[in-house]
Amino acid sequence: MSAFILKIVAIFTMTCDHLSYLIFGNFSFLNLIGRIAFPIFAYQITEGYTYTHNLKKYFFRLFVFALISQAPFMFFVSLITNEFRLNIFFTLLFGLTAITIFDKLSSVKCKNKYMHFVLQICGILVCFVIAFLGYVVNVDYGYFGVLAIFVFYLFRNHKVCMNLAFVTLVCAYYGTYLLIPRLFFKYLLIIIFTCFSLVFINLYNHKKGKDTKYFLYLFYPLHLLIIYALSLFL
Repeated sequence: MSAFILKIVAIFTMTCDHLSYLIFGNFSFLNLIGRIAFPIFAYQITEGYTYTHNLKKYFFRLFVFALISQAPFMFFVSLITNEFRLNIFFTLLFGLTAITIFDKLSSVKCKNKYMHFVLQICGILVCFVIAFLGYVVNVDYGYFGVLAIFVFYLFRNHKVCMNLAFVTLVCAYYGTYLLIPRLFFKYLLIIIFTCFSLVFINLYNHKKGKDTKYFLYLFYPLHLLIIYALSLFL
């Protein structure tokens, strides 16, 4: 499965997620399908970081589209809640910042193995701090979104560890809801569908496929605007 196909899967499932609020007005089976989308986007950020030829441009592109997407995102969010939230591009930006800092600290050459270990621990702590900041400013998916990107990057060369770490993160994030009887079944399904994204991620063959650099960037704010516009007439 190429990066292009992986993006199509993520875009399709994300659209299902958002359409649920237009069609049903609340959480539905379409939102369960939508749980597949974000982990794929998070994983693709780690791939983007690994293979980008210009990290500064990558950061700039995410930041620009985060700004462009914020108004359409808030229009869409108004269909669900009145709370302020930052769109998914900010989440991806926070995650990219976290793995960049972690990578820079981890790649510092030290003759002293202890110092190298200390730098790695500092890099991990920085990632948790950035995840906490994401939670504070209320980025989409909160601290989970940032940590998901970090987990995918940290274990990128060890698929078994990556899968186990991600499943653990998902269970830790949603697990407390399982203690509430009326929410148990709903969040059990959310956990299952979120983890199901790993099927597509593990099928990824690290080939680019068709070039769609700006397709996702443009699709995200446009589809949110269309959904909001349709809601005004329904």
